Amino acid sequence: MTDETDGDGPDRTDHAEALESIPSREGGADAAAGDAAAETAPESTAAERPGAREPVRADGGSVGVESPFEVVSSVEETRLDKLRKLYDSYVRAPFFIVWTDWRARIGFTIVFTYLLMGIVGPLVVEPTEVGEAGALAKPFQNWEYPLGTDNMGRDLFSQVVFSTTEILKMVFAGALATVGVGTMVGAVAGYKGGWVDTVLSSVTDIFINLPGFPTVMVLALLLPIGSNPYTVGLLLSIAAWGGLARAIRSQMLTLRGESFVEASRAMGIPSRDIVFKEIVPHLMPFVVINLTNAARRVIFSAVGLYYLGILPFENLNWGITLNQAYGAGAHYRPGALHWFLTPMIAIVVFSVGLILLGQSLDRVFNPRVRARHEKRSGDMAPDGESDEELTGDVGSV
Repeated sequence: MTDETDGDGPDRTDHAEALESIPSREGGADAAAGDAAAETAPESTAAERPGAREPVRADGGSVGVESPFEVVSSVEETRLDKLRKLYDSYVRAPFFIVWTDWRARIGFTIVFTYLLMGIVGPLVVEPTEVGEAGALAKPFQNWEYPLGTDNMGRDLFSQVVFSTTEILKMVFAGALATVGVGTMVGAVAGYKGGWVDTVLSSVTDIFINLPGFPTVMVLALLLPIGSNPYTVGLLLSIAAWGGLARAIRSQMLTLRGESFVEASRAMGIPSRDIVFKEIVPHLMPFVVINLTNAARRVIFSAVGLYYLGILPFENLNWGITLNQAYGAGAHYRPGALHWFLTPMIAIVVFSVGLILLGQSLDRVFNPRVRARHEKRSGDMAPDGESDEELTGDVGSV
């Protein structure tokens, strides 16, 4: 018996056409009939037929069906919600973090007092003049001159107030220049690598090996600096940024291989944004501590230059007061010792305040502590913890 398909007649089918005509398991013959009908039906009816095949998308869905990856929050964030979130993250949470640490409270109080004295003080306190009161008046004998007077009858409290203004200007310029240059050079050198790292590291090594204070002394004598406190602050930062740049570079070499950096690079984010928006924020605790250290260094260096008589005596500051007190022998005369101790105490207290504030600000940039306080600021403690337990836990971090 011979099969009808063995011949060479027009009903013979090709092997590939025979495979296509075999019905699938799921649909059987009905699915095959449905596919055949879909080929002859219009496009509008083919898409509506249950048996019709639809193109598959890369995410596993189908055309015309909403993908779960495209679904966003059904609640639109208003402008007020955004402002409230910014206030909670950058004002309220840092305030709670600072308030729960005794070091932060003391340091912030000291630094804020000096800022208030340096900014508002000159508007309230009158400048002192020679012969305004009796020479070498004792402290707290006359409340018009609470800190006493010097050998020329000038009010020491007024000198401290106006000296604070000059020192704050030097600290502002010198500390920001030191931290800004050191962070920028170290971050770029550590992230880019190659010849950029070689050049920047070589420049950094040169400034590290420079003798800091002697270099500043020579430049202060050679350059026409005058009495501009901002110029003095920038001069004091010339040889101070190298150590910070070296430390930032070491941190960058570690962080540039992290997964979030690799993801940012794969997404095509520019290197500038990756360095200064993704990596540098992770180094903010280290940067803030170095900012307070740089401020203290500027204070000591500036006072030292004025005390040694290298910078001109045009505006009052703590170094000039120390120089005049030492020249008059106030450091060994009991009746004039308060003249020598007043600027020294002002320097020491300001330095202690900067140290305590720098140590406490490390917790402000700690993401775990910030997250806890941001949740707490929403009037709800996380994980069922009470407010007291949360405060004690944060204080021990």
